[in-house]
Amino acid sequence: MCFRKSFPDFHRTRDVEFAIELVPGTAPVSRRPYRMAPDELKELKVRLQEQLDKGFIRPNSSPWGCPALFVEKKDQGGKRLCVDYRPLNAITIKNKYPLPHIDILFDRSGYYQIKIRGEDIPKTAFSTGYGLYEYLVMSFGLTNAPAFFMYMMNSVFMNELDKFVVVFIDDILIYSKSEEEHKEHLRIVLNRLREHKLYAKFGKCAFWEVSFLGHILSEKGVAVDPSKVKDVRTGSNPRR
Repeated sequence: MCFRKSFPDFHRTRDVEFAIELVPGTAPVSRRPYRMAPDELKELKVRLQEQLDKGFIRPNSSPWGCPALFVEKKDQGGKRLCVDYRPLNAITIKNKYPLPHIDILFDRSGYYQIKIRGEDIPKTAFSTGYGLYEYLVMSFGLTNAPAFFMYMMNSVFMNELDKFVVVFIDDILIYSKSEEEHKEHLRIVLNRLREHKLYAKFGKCAFWEVSFLGHILSEKGVAVDPSKVKDVRTGSNPRR
């Protein structure tokens, strides 16, 4: 199956690995955990257990460690658990693969489908009020994660790109001239995902009309997503 509600334990067996190459002569970086409010500490414990259960993280005792923190989600509400990897990113050799706009690079759960190279796992360590943990899978916030994922997805769909597929990080847009052609294109894309042990979440899939990069795409054409211009339409006129 190409659709999964949660990711299976396949990141341990896939050949593709994310590497963290450091500037020569650098030493491990370690920072104290940030202070959190009582409600954040409670939520942190839940999030850590979820990621432990999924095999995304494990306890760590390395000399590395960047602080974890919560960040408000702009569009979806709630809070996102992040790691402030700026100290690590500052000493990481940058991947120059071309990237989309930075504002759309966050909260990409597809990253969790990529395992981290064994020798680099300790570098992903993050500090919390409940101890030190490290990622076994690629986490957003790492400076080269978007570039690596974009490179991988373009490689997977190289034969289909700009024919009937557009890839944007972990969003895959399939376009066709007819319903029958679309079914065939969809079959090809799903088979390609299966071949590379990549999985899509069915609940995040949309058919016939989709929201993509701030626009609504359908058989009627392309229109601006109303939710993206809501504040402009409902706002008051500026004062002179």
